[in-house]
Amino acid sequence: MIIATGRIKLMAEWCHSLKEKRMVVNSIIDKVSSKFNVSISEIENLDMHNSIVLGIACVSNSTSHGNSVIQTVINFIEDNTEAYIVDIATEII
Repeated sequence: MIIATGRIKLMAEWCHSLKEKRMVVNSIIDKVSSKFNVSISEIENLDMHNSIVLGIACVSNSTSHGNSVIQTVINFIEDNTEAYIVDIATEII
């Protein structure tokens, strides 16, 4: 069993409240959840209104497939949000 994980940090400079941030985060999570078979959640900076850190996890039977799924999700997030990516970290366990 292979577990592929990704941590993606985004900045949404236009968010001036936690309510605006929550709308952006929920939109990303809903889109990813409906398109991919992965687990995704906001994992850090919950009280900062313009910083978003998402955790993504995928269980697979091969390293290459798990890595491919995480990269595809990251590319999808980059293409479907106005927030810009600050940092990306992936790990295969």
